Amino acid sequence: MSNVAKPLLSVENLTVEYGPKNNGFKALDKVSVEIAEHECMGIVGESGSGKSTLGRAILGLAPIAEGKILFDGQDITNLKGKPRRDLAKSIQVVFQDPYGSLNPGMTIGDILAEPLTVAGETRQSARQQVADLIDKVHLPANSINRFPNEFSGGQRQRIAIARALVRKPRLIICDEPTSALDLRTQAAVIDLFIELQRETGVAYMFISHDLGVVRRICHNVGVMKRGQLVEHGDADKVTRTPDHPYSRKLLLASPIANPAEQKKRRADWLEMRGLDNAGAM
Repeated sequence: MSNVAKPLLSVENLTVEYGPKNNGFKALDKVSVEIAEHECMGIVGESGSGKSTLGRAILGLAPIAEGKILFDGQDITNLKGKPRRDLAKSIQVVFQDPYGSLNPGMTIGDILAEPLTVAGETRQSARQQVADLIDKVHLPANSINRFPNEFSGGQRQRIAIARALVRKPRLIICDEPTSALDLRTQAAVIDLFIELQRETGVAYMFISHDLGVVRRICHNVGVMKRGQLVEHGDADKVTRTPDHPYSRKLLLASPIANPAEQKKRRADWLEMRGLDNAGAM
């Protein structure tokens, strides 16, 4: 018997198609990825590459034409209704826009306590767990009694992360969770993701357009282009010395602090983009 542990999440030959069957637009075309327990898997690509569609398909929010999705060995490809809602305990999501996902008419305490009370926790137990989470994401204790519009963008994202963690999931889909933040806040939020993974053991699928971001947090990285996975491997290898021309193009598009190196990188990116537009890639 093999001693290799089964992956927490396994996506096998997944195709997502919009429009007439076999004649529509393929947002995903036979994509396969695996995420192990406690791992952070990065999915990178430009807008329209299919990276967010992959996350939505795992969450049951995109039409799957072919392939399957296994979570902890269970086929969740076509889960609907109560089984899908029950799965939310194990799979959560953090979106790009934290304010859009927070009810402006509820206090932070109520927003975070709601999933727990719905699941049967007492109000007292829920409030204690919420207080612990507020501390865990490094927000002031009085945040519980405040409303979303009283917080900065980075603080709202911390609240969204706390809400994703409240039911102790095993996997969180992170869909561009730092792209709307300034660079300093972005770095602090990424550090928080890393800290929380060490403390809780939760696995991440971290979706981003920035190779520099996924290099900091991810163990493995998959690069997507036009609905297909074009490169996959160790995060340091893929984000520093990628093999695929499209991955190298993404690397050149990532900003760096050295002005001279950034100027050269920009020139190389423009040259590669020109070749791409000419049909050489």
